[in-house]
Amino acid sequence: MDDSHFGYKQKKNSKKTLQVPRSDLTEVGSATTITVGATESSPENAKAEEEEEEMSTSSFPDEVLEHVLVFLTRHEDRNAVSQVCKAWCSTEGASRKKVFIGNCYALSPEDLVRRFRKITTLVMKGRPRFTDFGLVPHNWGAHMYPWIRTMALHYPGLEELRLKRMTVSDESLEMIARCFSSFRALSLTSCDGFSTDGLAHITRHCGNLAELELQENEIDFRSGDWLTSFPDTYTSLVSLNFATVRPTVNFVDVDALERLVARCPLLRKLKLNKEITLKQLQRLLLRAPNLVDLGTGSYSYNLSWAQLSELQTTLARCKDLRSLSIIWDVAAMFVRTLYPVCLNLTTLNLSDVHLPTADFAKLISHCPKLQRLLVQDDVGDKGLQAAARYCKDLRELRVFPARDDGCATEEGLVAISEGCPDLRKILYFCKQMTNAAMATFAMNCQNLTHFRLAILKPYERDCVTQEPFDEGFGAVCRECKDLERLALSGFLTDKTFEYIGQFAKKLETLSVAFAGETDLGMQYILAGCTKLRKLEIRDCPFGDEALLAGIRRYLTMRSLWMSSCRITRLGCQFLAEKNPHLNVEIIKDNEAPEQLVEKLYVYRTIAGHRNDAPSSVETL
Repeated sequence: MDDSHFGYKQKKNSKKTLQVPRSDLTEVGSATTITVGATESSPENAKAEEEEEEMSTSSFPDEVLEHVLVFLTRHEDRNAVSQVCKAWCSTEGASRKKVFIGNCYALSPEDLVRRFRKITTLVMKGRPRFTDFGLVPHNWGAHMYPWIRTMALHYPGLEELRLKRMTVSDESLEMIARCFSSFRALSLTSCDGFSTDGLAHITRHCGNLAELELQENEIDFRSGDWLTSFPDTYTSLVSLNFATVRPTVNFVDVDALERLVARCPLLRKLKLNKEITLKQLQRLLLRAPNLVDLGTGSYSYNLSWAQLSELQTTLARCKDLRSLSIIWDVAAMFVRTLYPVCLNLTTLNLSDVHLPTADFAKLISHCPKLQRLLVQDDVGDKGLQAAARYCKDLRELRVFPARDDGCATEEGLVAISEGCPDLRKILYFCKQMTNAAMATFAMNCQNLTHFRLAILKPYERDCVTQEPFDEGFGAVCRECKDLERLALSGFLTDKTFEYIGQFAKKLETLSVAFAGETDLGMQYILAGCTKLRKLEIRDCPFGDEALLAGIRRYLTMRSLWMSSCRITRLGCQFLAEKNPHLNVEIIKDNEAPEQLVEKLYVYRTIAGHRNDAPSSVETL
C-alpha cells in the first residue's frame, strides 16, 4: 500500500488546518490534519462545518463495513476506504491487521497504536539503504526496543515481525518471546545488535513459531544452543533460513536440526549455512521430502560416486521443490546431481556461486519453467544466451559482478530481451553497454517495471559510438510505461533526466550515481515524476538549487538521500526551516570541506526530531 492515508483528510472549513504528510507509512497513510486555530464564524464557514459534520459520520453500519473490509487485501484499497470519512477511517484502522512502515522514524510507536488497534503483523525498515555500502555510521540508530515495549502493552496478539536494517537487542528478542503468546514469524534482514542468546529465547519460548528468517545479519556468537533450543514437543515449523549465519554449526546442532526437521511435517522452506555438508544435506532431505524452497550448504565436499548417486536420488524425491539457492561453494562435478529437481524450478539463486559457462548452460537447460534467476556475470554473454534460449518464462533476472572488470556486455542484455519478452525486473552489472542494445531491450520488454543497469566503471560511454547513454535510458522510459524503479549508470547529460521526467510517470524509486551535468537534471526529475517516493543520489554535480527545487515535493515522498554532491549547509538549513514536517539530517564527515554537506538524509515524519541520533548525525 502506498503512503496515502494515515488519517481522515478534513475538508476546507472554518478552522485553519495543516495537511501533514504521514511519512513512510506505506500501509499507514500519508496525510492527516492538525487543527492550529479558528477563524471568525460566517455563513460560509457554518455551511462548511455542516458538510464536515456530515462527512465525519457514515450511515453505513460499522459492523457491515468491518465485514466488507475483510475482503480488501490491497493496501491501496484500504487507504481509499480510510479517506471516505472519519467513521470509515476509524473502522478501517480498527480492523487492519498488517502494517508496513518504510522508515521507523516516520512516526512514533504511540502514533501507531493510536491509529491501529488490532495489528497482528508489522513490517518495518530502519537505516537508509546506503548502510549496505558503508555510507551510514554503524551507530546511526533504528532501535527496535521502544517499539517492542509499546507493542507488548497494546498488541498482545502480535503474530509476525519482519524487520530490515534495524538494531534488535537480545532484550527485545526475549520480550518478543515472553509477551506475544501467539507469535508465529520472525524475519530479520541486515539487522544487528543481537546474539545467539537472543535467538535462543525465540526458539525456546515461541511454541507456535512457524517461520524464522535470518538473512545477512550481524550476529554476536555467544553460544551455539539456539538451534538446539526448540522444545522436543515443537512441531509447527514451516520455514527456517539461517543460510548467512556465520557461527559454526557443530555436529550436536546438526543432530538437533535433523530431529527438528523430522518432527515438523509442515516444513516447506529450509536454507542452510556453509557448515552443512552434502552428507548432512542428504540426511535432512530424507526427513523433509516436501520442501518447496531449499538453500543448500556448501556444495563442494568430496563424495564418492556412490554417495553422489544417493544424493541425486534423494533430491529426485523432492517433487514439490520450486526454489533452489546455492549461495556457497559449488563444484562443477556435483552440478548434475541437481538435474532431477530442475524441471519444476521457478527460482534459481546462484548469486554467490562461481560456475563455468558450460556448466551453467547445462544446468539452465534443465529449467524450462524458471521465472526468477540470480547469477554471477562470469557465466558471460554465452551463459545469458543459454538462459534466454531455455527460460522463456523468465520474469526477473539479477546479474551480479564476479570481479571488478566484469564479463557481461550488451550482447547478453539483448539476448535476454529477445528470449524473455515477459521480463518484469532486471538488475544488470556489466563491463560495457550501447544505446542500441538498451533501445532493443526496451522494445522487446515493454512490460518492465524495474530496470537497474550498473556499468562497472563510472562515466563509461556507449562502447561503439562513444555517445552518452541519454537515448538508451530515454528509450527505456519511453517504451516501458509501467516503470516503477530505475537505476542509472554510465555517462549521462541532463537530457537523460529530461526523458525520465517526461516519460517515467509511474516511477517510484530512482537511484543516480556519477551522472548529470547541472542542477537542471534533478529539477526535471522532481517536476516530472509525480509518483516518486524515493530518490537516491551520490557523486553527482547537484547543488542547492537542485535540492530546493523539491522543497514541496519532499512532503509527498518517503525519503531523499544525497552524498558527495554540491549541496551546502545553508541550503539544507533553508530546506529544514521551510518544511517543519521533514527531518533534515546531516551525516558529518571529517574529510568533507566545511561549507559542503557530504551526506544528507531527508524524510517525512510526524514524530519530530529523533532523540537517539549519534554525534555524527545532526538534525537541522
